Amino acid sequence: MHLKQLTRQYQKRVDHALEELIKNTSNIATKLHQAMHYSVFNGGKRVRPLLVYLTGQALNIPTEHQDTSACAVELIHCYSLVHDDMPAMDDDNLRRGKPTCHKQFSEATALLTGDALQTLAFEALSNNKYLDAKLILPMIKTLAHASGAAGMAGGQAIDLEATGKSLSLEQLKVMHEHKTGALIRASVQLGALCSKNTKDSELDALENYAKNIGLSFQIKDDILDIESDTQTLGKQQGADISLNKATYPALLGLDGAKNMANQCHQNALDSLSQFNHNADPLRWLSEYIITRDH
Repeated sequence: MHLKQLTRQYQKRVDHALEELIKNTSNIATKLHQAMHYSVFNGGKRVRPLLVYLTGQALNIPTEHQDTSACAVELIHCYSLVHDDMPAMDDDNLRRGKPTCHKQFSEATALLTGDALQTLAFEALSNNKYLDAKLILPMIKTLAHASGAAGMAGGQAIDLEATGKSLSLEQLKVMHEHKTGALIRASVQLGALCSKNTKDSELDALENYAKNIGLSFQIKDDILDIESDTQTLGKQQGADISLNKATYPALLGLDGAKNMANQCHQNALDSLSQFNHNADPLRWLSEYIITRDH
């Protein structure tokens, strides 16, 4: 089955699971529920849930064992976007071609929406009926670590502090390893941790794969901010340039950034050398990341 077909299959699966989770909040605060649904179902590509499922496929783990992990990483991702878009952070008006949450509702509602989505992620992760607590606890720890000061939140803090400042290539990599890469690595880790039979060598290889696709994903985002347009991106094109943010093209030039993304793709493929054809969708995903147009 081709990656496009698999993507649609898994998108449909995680969307159904997310609908069920968010539906349970509808009888509490109507506006908050609406904002949560709006922020989760606004055209996201579901890359992180896809990584959970494809990692499980590579390791022959039953798909139904991974639904809660797939939901959890997507909820964390969506919460982070809601907060990142707010005036106190990146102050964006568009997200995936639609008004950002604070524009569609209000700043206060957006703040609460992010909080609610974050906590719902851990509630979902803890309710995996197929796994016992000995497997679930390390998964909760993995997601918490990737989301907090040592991961995504820390990376965003570095990003905010770096606006208007000159960063070295190494400093830029560290920022994105936390801001973007941490949750991508966690997605792969959660997929692998759904089984007690996953070997340490497999975990190490998958960690290296995730590290490389996380970096190539960010490099490609920086390239698209230059080469694409607002309608295709679904957000303001040239936003990084207007904010004077450090980017890979700014440090390496456009061709240098493209070469670095291609090298990350090759490193990701090399990391999967011990896996058989079941890991082919992970290989295809790495290629998609560096060839996508939005």
